[in-house]
Amino acid sequence: MRKLVAWNLMTLDGYFEGDKPWDLAFHSHAWGPELEKLSEQFGEEGDLLVFGRKTYEGMAAYWPTAEEGGKVKDYMNNIAKIAVSKTLKDAPWNNTRVVSDPVAELTRLKGEGGKTIFIFGSAELVASLMVQGLIDEYRLCIAPVLLGSGNPLFKKADKQTELKLISSATAANGSVILTYGVGKAA
Repeated sequence: MRKLVAWNLMTLDGYFEGDKPWDLAFHSHAWGPELEKLSEQFGEEGDLLVFGRKTYEGMAAYWPTAEEGGKVKDYMNNIAKIAVSKTLKDAPWNNTRVVSDPVAELTRLKGEGGKTIFIFGSAELVASLMVQGLIDEYRLCIAPVLLGSGNPLFKKADKQTELKLISSATAANGSVILTYGVGKAA
């Protein structure tokens, strides 16, 4: 069975973007050699990326013409991708298809063979999949900054989700990289 992993950067006070969509300036507080290596590892570990519509549109606008090169750009542009949307009709970014029912599709895909499925960003999508119990792990990079306001990564939920710490690492710039599995701590 494949794992579904949600990955995101967030501030210490819980925001994954500022007050405006795609306000990601705080990423500069977290980016460094450790995150670059981790990003390359995601490309080796996974074979599918899933994005909500807003995240898909931002990623599709950035990666095909990104100035930085290397392994991360290559895998972002070549890996299979799903754009979750009820309004998009097509998704022109390389190797992308549109899915309107992510619960049914991801349930099916998790039951097949293959590598890890990653959700990048996409807080609203993550919230809807949390309710369905489809996310197996949360991987977070906590940037050493208090943003003060913005769009929170984790949305209001009707129930508590218990997590168990799988790993933690501290980057030289003070960021903390955490991996949590869903379920009770041992």
